[in-house]
Amino acid sequence: MDFDTMLRPGDYYDAAFHTPEHPDGELEIRSPADTRVVCAVHPYARAALEAAIAGARRAWPSWRRLSIDARAELLRRYQARLREHRSAIALTISREVGKPQWEALTEVDAMIAKVDLTLGEGRRFTDTENLPDLPGEIRHRPLGVVAVIGPFNFPGHLPNGQIVPALLLGNCVVHKASERTPSAAVWMARCFDEAGFPAGVVNVVQGPGEHGQVLASHSEIDGVLFTGSSAVGRRILAAQTDRLDRLVALELGGKNASVALDDCDVERTARAITFSAYVTAGQRCTASSRLIVTAAVAGPLIDRIVQLARGLKVGYPLNPASPVFMGPVISDAARQRLIAAQRAARNHGFQALLPGGELSAGHPGHYVSPGLHLAPSAVALVPEYTEAELFGPDLAVYIVDDIDAAMVVANRGWSGLTASVFTASRERFERAVDALRVGVLQWNRASAGASSRLPFGGIRESGNHRAAAIHAGLACSYPLGLQLPAAKEAALTWPGFE
Repeated sequence: MDFDTMLRPGDYYDAAFHTPEHPDGELEIRSPADTRVVCAVHPYARAALEAAIAGARRAWPSWRRLSIDARAELLRRYQARLREHRSAIALTISREVGKPQWEALTEVDAMIAKVDLTLGEGRRFTDTENLPDLPGEIRHRPLGVVAVIGPFNFPGHLPNGQIVPALLLGNCVVHKASERTPSAAVWMARCFDEAGFPAGVVNVVQGPGEHGQVLASHSEIDGVLFTGSSAVGRRILAAQTDRLDRLVALELGGKNASVALDDCDVERTARAITFSAYVTAGQRCTASSRLIVTAAVAGPLIDRIVQLARGLKVGYPLNPASPVFMGPVISDAARQRLIAAQRAARNHGFQALLPGGELSAGHPGHYVSPGLHLAPSAVALVPEYTEAELFGPDLAVYIVDDIDAAMVVANRGWSGLTASVFTASRERFERAVDALRVGVLQWNRASAGASSRLPFGGIRESGNHRAAAIHAGLACSYPLGLQLPAAKEAALTWPGFE
């Protein structure tokens, strides 16, 4: 399909695409891989947001009463449309995010697989449960109209992972796409439209970040599913003080640690950590931004990571004849924040094993080199570097004496999303399970590789205990306890009750 068709307006509601008659502004999306390229232009208006919410509210009574099997069949049709448009959706993601094409294709494949997971294993957490020793049932009911507010780094996979279970459980959805990467949502809307979803059930709206805040606090929204930064997550929670009935599920950022103990497999550990630190140019909430390594293995492990990082192909992501591992970061502002943080680290004694910095890739884009900085001590603190989620390709290395010291350093700070532990010992890994305060823990695996068959979500400031992935259905429904008549009714009498 001709990519130029994506220049059409991005608002979708009442089962049709709409151009705002009186736009409040316009999103002009330039590719971070080549800033000369305008990927899409999306006018936006607050009126479109209101129209989408109103349409969803009208559609909800009929949609929630449709059988779950009928809803599942429509999701199968949506899955078929995703599969049909797989290459074009991946191209859109690659252009707007700057991902290499191989990685963009894996994102679309994850979207396709999410339907199977939701209709299969995922249903067991929200299916009706009959209690054999009690005349009763546990059912899960839809919230109503839910807002899905998506991030730029996975503009298809992450919203899709919340939209699909929300729809299966009988909710209507208003999806506000990231203002940085809005066009994957347009493709999703097209796929829902081609699948024949009723008007108002699925809606996509475009606009600046402020529109997301409006959506998250709107009186007609019953649930908010947000993926993004901890700072924005806090603002969304703060907006709920007068709405105790609104369910909010936050999937937030991380300052994730990879812990390498002295009995780890150096080669496999180095490869997994290098992947986790630099894939997607470090723009994953699950990226490893800290390596905590025991002294006995620090030398060979660090040397191997440096060697691997130097060998990574970084450059223009849209040339299939010369595939790269890593493309640009999302914007020049993101690039400058990263460079400033790395500079601050060096000014405070961090040793630049790989300094990072701007990179020329033959195209005018936001390219940077992988960075690797060795801390002067295990307690080194540079707030803008050691505490901030940099969302760029950089790894800070801390050398510690033993597993106990490693656990202390890994738990330091605000993050509680994910961690990796590299050790040959199950006993040591179980010590880490007990000690680490995270929502996802990997054993001898990359931190940036969570399985959708497991719960995914963070604690502390990385989430609010509403896990996504296999548990996503629990964040867009509520449990209903049904107590039914007993086979033999007891007499309704009590002491003092005549």
